[in-house]
Amino acid sequence: MSVSDSRFRGRPVSGPESPRWGLAFALRVTVAPMLRALFHVRVSGLENVPEGPAILAGNHVSYLDPVLLWCVTPRPVHFVAKSEIWNSRVLGWMAERVWAFPVNRGSADREMITTATGLLQAGDLLGMFPEGTRSHVPDSGELGQAHGGVSFIALRADVPIVPVRFSGTDKAWARGQKVPRLAKVRIRFLEPVHPNQFEGGRKERMEALTAEVMRRIAAAVDVPEEG
Repeated sequence: MSVSDSRFRGRPVSGPESPRWGLAFALRVTVAPMLRALFHVRVSGLENVPEGPAILAGNHVSYLDPVLLWCVTPRPVHFVAKSEIWNSRVLGWMAERVWAFPVNRGSADREMITTATGLLQAGDLLGMFPEGTRSHVPDSGELGQAHGGVSFIALRADVPIVPVRFSGTDKAWARGQKVPRLAKVRIRFLEPVHPNQFEGGRKERMEALTAEVMRRIAAAVDVPEEG
């Protein structure tokens, strides 16, 4: 199935009536707890995830980042995934059933923006990575270059962004590593940032919002861990 003729582009991809709903919930109550235990995942700050719509925006150092974030969120979260995944029938089939939808990277993907906005307006959570791809400077205060897509969607849907800090996922599944290995992982949900905190035109607000989200993620590396 190509991305252009995907059945869910431009409309919500979740809901109890969806045939893709059942498998994801089965995975959340079976596989998700096992992965949390396997990687000794410690989660903090879940109180910062609002009951309503929000974008969860994390640093990106490993393939495990979206997987574990999907496992630990208190509510279902939809991920924006690279469109190349849908070049594989198997991966595309699975991606749809864990609430992911594609983005054509390197261009302004209006259909992705429409789908993302629709999900947020329906009260859902959206998972995105401002860096766009895995960082070359894992588990440090330095982050890769952030793109403005996350802030653009937050402004368009008028929803907060919850910064998320991953630590340890790069050790569990580093760049170039063929299979994951056991390592302790920490996931911190930080205080939300809302677009209405910033003034000026759209461009200025986008830049300020992106900068603040990335600042909080970078600063969280110095937060002492409990236990």
